[in-house]
Amino acid sequence: MKKAVFFDRDGVLVRGLVRDGKPHAVRTLEEFEILPESGDVTTRLAEAGFRLLVFTNQPDVGNGLVERPVVEEMNRILQQTLPLTAIKVCYHSQTEGCICRKPKPGMLTEAAREFDLDLSQSYVVGDRKTDIEAGNAAGCFTIFIDRGYREQSPDNADKWVHSLAEAKDLILALEGNGIE
Repeated sequence: MKKAVFFDRDGVLVRGLVRDGKPHAVRTLEEFEILPESGDVTTRLAEAGFRLLVFTNQPDVGNGLVERPVVEEMNRILQQTLPLTAIKVCYHSQTEGCICRKPKPGMLTEAAREFDLDLSQSYVVGDRKTDIEAGNAAGCFTIFIDRGYREQSPDNADKWVHSLAEAKDLILALEGNGIE
């Protein structure tokens, strides 16, 4: 079984929109911007032997605020630009009760089956409480990037950092600067 790093998309690899201190997903291709440090971070982790996956809630599709092809194009650009194994997406609205929507671990467990991943040896990097809760539910080591949002922070993240680069450095340090 392989080790993986699961990243949230908006606010972690992609610049999220912050309004009144609260994070929001981008809704247009014009707003879509891969964060500059994402390339170096993902390249280094891929070189260390990790499978890299994105897991993202995109309820604006289920809520009728953005068309699914727009989100799919954003994800295509992300996967074309970064060394990602896959992108898992929950398109359901907040009220649909699906098993894939974070904080439930459905996207993580599906990816583990699909790519033969050992979740107990894998990492989740996120900027919201639901990312961390999903990672904990799946048995992953969780790293919370504190972006200073005006919303409840997780109380159960394994580690807190302030940047994606700091998360990468932590993972590599925990792994002894590489994995088998």
